Amino acid sequence: MTDQLKPPSRVLSNFHHGGHVLSDDAPDAKELSEERVRISLASSVVPGEDLADARVTSSFDYLFDQLAADFPAHHIPGDPASVTAALKALGEAMAEPNPATGDELQATGNSAIPPVYTYWGQFIDHDITANTDRKNAVTDVTREPLTPLQPADVVQNLHNLRQPALNLDSVYGDGPFAAKDPLTPGPEYDGIALRVDEVAQTKDDGSDIPGDHVPPDGDERHDLPRGQGSVAQIGDARNDENLIVAQFHVAFLRFHNAVLDWVRANEAGEPHQGDEQALFERVRDLVRWHYQWLVVHDFLKTVTLPGIVDKVLLGGPRHFAPRNGQTYMPLEFSVAAYRFGHSMVRGAYDYNRNFGRKEDGTPGNVIPFAPFNLIFAFTGSARPPFIGQTTVLPFNWVIEWNRFVDKGDSTPDHFARKIDTQLTPPLFEMINQITPTEDGLADALKAILKRLAVRNLLRGYQLALPTGQAVAAALGVPPLSEEELQRGNSDAVNAALIQGGFLLNTPLWFYVLKEAEVHANGNSLGEVGSRIVVETLIGQLLADPDSFLGRGNGWSPAQGVLLPDGEPIVTIKDLFHFAGLPA
Repeated sequence: MTDQLKPPSRVLSNFHHGGHVLSDDAPDAKELSEERVRISLASSVVPGEDLADARVTSSFDYLFDQLAADFPAHHIPGDPASVTAALKALGEAMAEPNPATGDELQATGNSAIPPVYTYWGQFIDHDITANTDRKNAVTDVTREPLTPLQPADVVQNLHNLRQPALNLDSVYGDGPFAAKDPLTPGPEYDGIALRVDEVAQTKDDGSDIPGDHVPPDGDERHDLPRGQGSVAQIGDARNDENLIVAQFHVAFLRFHNAVLDWVRANEAGEPHQGDEQALFERVRDLVRWHYQWLVVHDFLKTVTLPGIVDKVLLGGPRHFAPRNGQTYMPLEFSVAAYRFGHSMVRGAYDYNRNFGRKEDGTPGNVIPFAPFNLIFAFTGSARPPFIGQTTVLPFNWVIEWNRFVDKGDSTPDHFARKIDTQLTPPLFEMINQITPTEDGLADALKAILKRLAVRNLLRGYQLALPTGQAVAAALGVPPLSEEELQRGNSDAVNAALIQGGFLLNTPLWFYVLKEAEVHANGNSLGEVGSRIVVETLIGQLLADPDSFLGRGNGWSPAQGVLLPDGEPIVTIKDLFHFAGLPA
């Protein structure tokens, strides 16, 4: 295979959740990458790859292309300076108004969705989306004056370093047979098994780590494989930015290895048994198909309105279809509807028996709950990694998934927050969002960088997303009334809605959250949000000939690996069990 035909690398390093990649020759590229923790130069993320090469990136586009073609008729009207000010005010007002104090785990606002779905959603996002600007920083929302871009310019300049195919590139990278790039080595393999590191038994200085060993069975393989400086050797650096998504990634490393063992033991005589590459591809296919099936039948059916998934499976997507024979990532999905997970983040978790509750319900061995900021700190992306205590994950931070997966749990805080327009306070003062070079920036710019809701709203406006009302009309769904948009809000939120004229032209991200809040009591997305999310993910699977849906042969988990009792894997909890995790 010549260099010209060599497939582009699927490994992404030096990349941050919520960030984007800027072409090295873009205006101010070097300065922006040094100044902004969420902007990375392309050469540091995918060395040697040319972002102008269509093989390297996939496309972003508008799901509702006719609304985009009619720009600005279906978008937020008004003077950009006034709209920007109102969006900032709205984002600032979206914090939970009365955050709990003391035992934060008992805070109100819990949904019926277990918290694993928050971080499973983040894992999916990293598998299918990575923003990159080919020519200029079209998604830098700190530049003023902020004005909406022409939709055609957005499509031309904004591209995706991930293939929107739910194919677990973030886990497999370039596979075990590709030559390693020393700058971005990607996933570590042991033959055709994926490497999983053991957790630390003592601190770096030799002192004891407090708390009980988790899990207590002596299996130490519960950390991501790490290199120099505690950097995770995985297919996507973003999966080591908070401890829950990192442990979710570990689950898939272990699942691959468990599937490999199962195939070797249960598919004797098959042709792939005598060929390591064929055996790896068989295992990877099974892992992908199980993952994809669970995304459709567990994840989507949990976070969207009942019936929407089955309607799209039976009738096909009504709005999503490949463009010019190629699949793409809808901006209405990635910049608005799929950001519903931000509202599900808890300020604290019953993480395990050390950082949460012990088995008898009494306070944990170290602290009675795990604040979100502490979970964020115990990763290789923290400064310093693992708050300077160990170079790999200490045993007391292995997650106990049984606290995150049970839909019938009687403990109120074993659920995500409602999908609504109120975000937990840690998302308004996010750590690791300001680099030392950014300390000298104006306070107004630092506020944008640190406040997730403000960034989301400004980005949607800048990228010319249609309004919630316009999308509802395109879907044939009755729009939210002005009363519904104001129901249950703080005075500050309603003032910002009125100030910006957003009661008639609502930012799509806020609209999706409010629809979930008033039409589903925060326990799922509403009709507009559900349709965008379901049509996008199922549409992309249908467009992928290698997916369990694209194959068209009716594959189901009954044809995959089976649990020890012979039952199929039909929930994420089942997958954890198969991977040998405490769930």
